[in-house]
Amino acid sequence: MKTHTLSVLVENKPGVLARISGLFARRGYNIESLAVGPTERPELSRITVQVGANAPEVLEQITKQLNKLVEVIKIVELEDTAVRRELILIKLKADPVARSQIIDIVQLFRGKTVDVHNDSMVIEATGSPDKLEALLEMLRPYGVRELVQSGLVALGRGSKSLTDRSTRGERLKPSAH
Repeated sequence: MKTHTLSVLVENKPGVLARISGLFARRGYNIESLAVGPTERPELSRITVQVGANAPEVLEQITKQLNKLVEVIKIVELEDTAVRRELILIKLKADPVARSQIIDIVQLFRGKTVDVHNDSMVIEATGSPDKLEALLEMLRPYGVRELVQSGLVALGRGSKSLTDRSTRGERLKPSAH
């Protein structure tokens, strides 16, 4: 199944996220990743959603259903070349002997240590999903006690902006692949 990343520009109003996630649930679409936050315009929010779709028709159906929601202003499927980032926090078992080895690994990935105790430490890292998965694989042998990872946030490359010309009549539809 191919994963698609949709960037959805919505009105910044209460209940919009619930309506969008409810739409996915009612139609049996699984959200693989979801992140929402404000944009450079206070009246708008951006939802970045990753969804698996095994056929172009499924992605088209998702887009059509989202477009029916009054608060949805614009939907764009981001290209594979888009800038993609996630944040991960990892709490590891870390006795004093292992601590320096863990710090060396984390520095290779440009992460940082944000908390240290006698037998544990918390690591923070940001990057592409692949980079964070590689970091996690290197740290697993030390013993992961807890893990939390944000949803994906992404921006298309180049000078175009999702919020340019963001009226309902100028929505962009995802291209069929």
